[in-house]
Amino acid sequence: MGIRPSYIKSLATQLLNEKGDQFTGDFEVNKPLVTQFTDVESKVIRNRIAGYITRKKNRQTVII
Repeated sequence: MGIRPSYIKSLATQLLNEKGDQFTGDFEVNKPLVTQFTDVESKVIRNRIAGYITRKKNRQTVII
């Protein structure tokens, strides 16, 4: 993919810190959660945040 902007990483990290137990390793489940917990109106930004969260959650399960 490429380099993600810092605002996507920071918002995703904030969501994981606050509501991390509700997110899963499934992108389709995370999309509505990002919409619910943020005021992001853009689908592209929402999907990038949800994708980053999904990647972080999947990497967490592999490491642990």
